[in-house]
Amino acid sequence: MHTKKIRRIFIVLLLLAFPLSQAWADDCEEAAQLFRKAGDSARFFDNSYGYAIFPSIGKGGIAVGGAYGEGCVYAQGRYVGKATMTQVSIGFQLGGEAYTQIIFFQDKRAFDEFTSGNFEFSANAHAVVITAGASASASTAGNSAGISGGQHDAKTIGDSYNKGMATFVISKAGLMYEVSVAGQKYKYQPLGN
Repeated sequence: MHTKKIRRIFIVLLLLAFPLSQAWADDCEEAAQLFRKAGDSARFFDNSYGYAIFPSIGKGGIAVGGAYGEGCVYAQGRYVGKATMTQVSIGFQLGGEAYTQIIFFQDKRAFDEFTSGNFEFSANAHAVVITAGASASASTAGNSAGISGGQHDAKTIGDSYNKGMATFVISKAGLMYEVSVAGQKYKYQPLGN
């Protein structure tokens, strides 16, 4: 394929995959309800210090990919700020997808690390993918199992904190060969700023 044509296709995929509206607290609360009802992610609401939720992250790529999403950050049950997520990836990938993501903070130390400025997941970070329908759950760490009846009662595997954080993803639409949270960069903005 010609370079300009590849570039145009890539730009179109990114525009289609990226959400165009900002995340509002209502969107975040609605997304949190999905995780409260989806398998093992529900128990993290009771035993975590807080969480960051991204109602809609768009991801697309042809060899070079990108992702973007806006979300809300909660600490001890209170809405305390906004966050944005960006990701650039290079390697074999083709397609686009949209998904909802939540990051639970085990304790104040993990919350402070995430909200300290620019936070980035390391190469060994992984997310538990919550699937619905007649498909198996999987994680980027390689775990897979469980068949669920629907999005609100999905089963999850490999759900534990890693360096004080646990990440879950629910796919909304699309098809993407590569699923990874490694390299995701987050910027936090407290309320009132």
